[in-house]
Amino acid sequence: FGSRPEAARTEAEPPSLQTEEAKRRPRPSSQPAMDQTEKAFQKQGAVFIGSKRLLGKKSSKRALRYWRNVGLSFQTPKEAKEGNFVDKKCPFTGNVSIRGKILKGMVISTKMKRTIIIRRNYLHFIKKYHRFEKRHSNLAVHCSPAFEPKEGDIVTVGQCRPLAKTVRFNVLKVEKNQIFGSARKQFILF
Repeated sequence: FGSRPEAARTEAEPPSLQTEEAKRRPRPSSQPAMDQTEKAFQKQGAVFIGSKRLLGKKSSKRALRYWRNVGLSFQTPKEAKEGNFVDKKCPFTGNVSIRGKILKGMVISTKMKRTIIIRRNYLHFIKKYHRFEKRHSNLAVHCSPAFEPKEGDIVTVGQCRPLAKTVRFNVLKVEKNQIFGSARKQFILF
C-alpha cells in the first residue's frame, strides 16, 4: 500500500487507463502506417506495401498513401491526404465515384460506425387549403473517417453506388453548425 512513484503507477496500469498524453505519443516506425482495428489486415488497394526496394531503406516520415480529387469543386480534406485510416467506401481514399444527386442535410445521428443519419426538411403544398406543411425525410449516409461531424452540423452529400442496403450517399463536405436543443426539432430549409 502507501504511495507509489508516478512513473511506476503508469506502467502498472492497463493501457485503457493510461493518460491521454501517453496515447498521443508517436508510434514506433516498425508498426504499419495504417490503423489496424479489424481482424483482417487493412490496406489501401492502390498502394503496394511489399516493395523490396523499400525494405532495405529506413522508413520515411510519410507512408505511401492513395488519395484523389472527387471533382465537382469539392476539396479533398487534409485528413484524407495525411491520415492513416483505411476505408474502401471513402470517396477520397477508396473505390467509390460520386455521380448523380448532390444534397444537403442536417446530421441527427452519429451512432453507427462510419455511417450517419441526415435529415432533409421540405415543404409540401396542400392544394385544398393553399398552405404548406412541414415534412422531412431521413437519409443514411456513409461518412469517411476524414470527417468528424457532430449532431446539428450541415453536410453536403453526393450520390454513389449502393454501399449497403440503405446507404447510397457519401459525405463530401461538413459545415459546423451550432444548434440549441434537439437536432430533430430544428426545421431548416437548404
